[in-house]
Amino acid sequence: MRPKKTRWIKCEPGERCFRPQCKPLKQLDGVYMTIDEFEAIRLSHLEGLTQDQVSRKMKVHRSTISRILESAHKKIADALVNIKAIKIEGGCCKIIQKGNR
Repeated sequence: MRPKKTRWIKCEPGERCFRPQCKPLKQLDGVYMTIDEFEAIRLSHLEGLTQDQVSRKMKVHRSTISRILESAHKKIADALVNIKAIKIEGGCCKIIQKGNR
């Protein structure tokens, strides 16, 4: 298997965990979203960029962005439908420093 190419991100999520309030913590399952999935969702849906624009910003191929978004969408849907927490961590990413593009 080929090693993953580094994905460049601007928005560092810090420690982020979203969990439903309607279920006790002991009964709560979770899904893990990677930082690059978080960034692709942010750029595509919050910033309104096309997949091509997102791929240029994250410095990966557009088809990679398509796969990242599909994975993120499945995880978000699973969490919403099945009442699960979402934890954001990990991934093969580097933070774009201020002033760099």
